[in-house]
Amino acid sequence: MAVDRRSILKALAGSAVAAAATSGRALAAVERKKVPAEAVGLLYDATRCIGCKACVVACREANDLPADPGPFQDRIYQAPIDLNDRTKNIIKLYKDADTVSYMKVQCMHCVDPACASACMLGALSKDKLGIVSWDGSRCVGCRYCQMACPFNIPKFEWRARNPKIVKCELCRHLLAKGGIPACAKACPREAVLFGKRVELLADAKRRIADHPGRYVPKVYGESDAGGTQVLYLSAVPFEKLGLPDLGDAPVPEAARLIQHGVYKGFIAPAALYAILGTVVFRNRRQALAEETPAGDAAGTRESLP
Repeated sequence: MAVDRRSILKALAGSAVAAAATSGRALAAVERKKVPAEAVGLLYDATRCIGCKACVVACREANDLPADPGPFQDRIYQAPIDLNDRTKNIIKLYKDADTVSYMKVQCMHCVDPACASACMLGALSKDKLGIVSWDGSRCVGCRYCQMACPFNIPKFEWRARNPKIVKCELCRHLLAKGGIPACAKACPREAVLFGKRVELLADAKRRIADHPGRYVPKVYGESDAGGTQVLYLSAVPFEKLGLPDLGDAPVPEAARLIQHGVYKGFIAPAALYAILGTVVFRNRRQALAEETPAGDAAGTRESLP
């Protein structure tokens, strides 16, 4: 039997008001995530990069990744043109009429990573160094991390029977042995530096101050998307290199506010369910009363739950 539309709309409106009020309180309660005290990262200076791709080769060897000839399937040499399930780190060329530059692409290790926020089982998480890593024992292959990442970084092994999510993890297996990421170690021009994020950020700002005509006056990743642990310096506007203008707010923040506001303690959904249940119950009693003869009405009402 039909539920009264006006009653449902009133219930939804009331629930929306309650949710909005709760969300407003949550907005003040949710604290923006901060850079871990021991956070490490990379500083990539595009003005120093010569496009040799030594970092790409070193990354592949250090992470035991299979050969990736890119579009040149019948060639011996490797030439991937983008990140994929066999390539965690890539150098891209930017060129216009007057400028040539390079761009290193790998996981940004966001301070508040959208991939980790989107993962319902915690297969992606940050450790004490701030490295965003993947745990295969928790992954169900939903690929929400791929859709959530604003930098389009995580890749899925479509060809594997037991597929993985492939992304840079800052060679954490080498860090555990006292080493550094392979890309930073291999770079002949020190265009890629590894270290504590706070020190890398200070170094980047010094370079801008010492050579103001060389760089765009900004360190990309200092606060972009809530901050990243891979930082960039460039003479070319970052958008041209493929780094999106995301503002300072972390990508997962809006979704988290909704979750905290509307679903905190499951109060709003439970209230809405109770209201709808009341409406259904009332309409049911009314319909039964209309269908039952007057003489049997009292007995019928007593038998209702």
